[in-house]
Amino acid sequence: MNKKLTLLALLLATTGFAAQAEEKVLNLYSARHYQTDEKLYDNFTKQTGIKINRIEGKEEELMERIRNEGANSPADVFVTVDAARLATADALGLFAPVKSKTLEARIPAHLHTDTWFAFSTRARVIIYNRNALKAEDVATYESLADPKLKGKLCSRSGAHPYNLSLVSSLIAHDGEAKTEEWAKGVVANFARAPKGGDTDQIKAVAAGECGVAVSNTYYLARLIRSDKIDERRMMERIGIVWPNQAGHGTHINISGAGVVKTSKNQEVAVKFLEYLASDDAQRYFADGNNEWPVVASVVTNNPALEAMGKFKADTLPIGTLAKNIVAAQKLLDRAGYR
Repeated sequence: MNKKLTLLALLLATTGFAAQAEEKVLNLYSARHYQTDEKLYDNFTKQTGIKINRIEGKEEELMERIRNEGANSPADVFVTVDAARLATADALGLFAPVKSKTLEARIPAHLHTDTWFAFSTRARVIIYNRNALKAEDVATYESLADPKLKGKLCSRSGAHPYNLSLVSSLIAHDGEAKTEEWAKGVVANFARAPKGGDTDQIKAVAAGECGVAVSNTYYLARLIRSDKIDERRMMERIGIVWPNQAGHGTHINISGAGVVKTSKNQEVAVKFLEYLASDDAQRYFADGNNEWPVVASVVTNNPALEAMGKFKADTLPIGTLAKNIVAAQKLLDRAGYR
């Protein structure tokens, strides 16, 4: 009897280990720190049966971790925000080329490279204090260097990826020499030394500490949808401008991902990227975190985004942005944009 029990125990143990070995798991290294993404990942598991093991951290920390782990890295997918950060990861050799008819069909060509893909966008808009300026005073990014704005401009650090991506786009459109002159003009217009994040700039503009700043739209949408009445009232003092509508359009920022080159699970990794391009996931980016989907056919329901109105987006390829990142940083340094 004891022998039978022992054999049964061994059989159960062996079966358990086999099941565990066959269980599909995606190791996701993520620099997106939004609680709303939990539902996004849960839906992937429900649809595919593939569990997600998520490691969160700052972008630089995660990239360094993947590099240090080398061929033994468990990472399958690296997710982060902004083209500048994805370009850095690619330059470090962290991404594998991806071939997917689904991704190529659903994601516009200008929003992906051969190794990384955008899955949501945020527009980089100009905001102004309604009591200090008019929309026509700040109709373009180039207008931020106009001397009439001296002492009125607030900004986050010039080294921040959001600003690097914007300046990279200006280099592509206006040329490096002209963009450097622009950066010097922007520095001359500072109301204070660059500091804080986009929300800090929004609050400073609303308070009259400065007249104009630049912000990603999802920060604005978050405040428009806020449960706090003082934040909603604060937004009534702020005007929003879609820059460069008569020209190349408003610069867009992205959230994106790529398959890690050393992944032992690349088929599952590509399946996850394809899921992020699905209608369900695309709607969740918009309705859950105030971002726009990259798949044009997806219908969303976000009153805050709808209230901002429609706009012409810049269709500059994100690969071009990536090529200009180093030049953008050097240019900003020379201009004293710290």
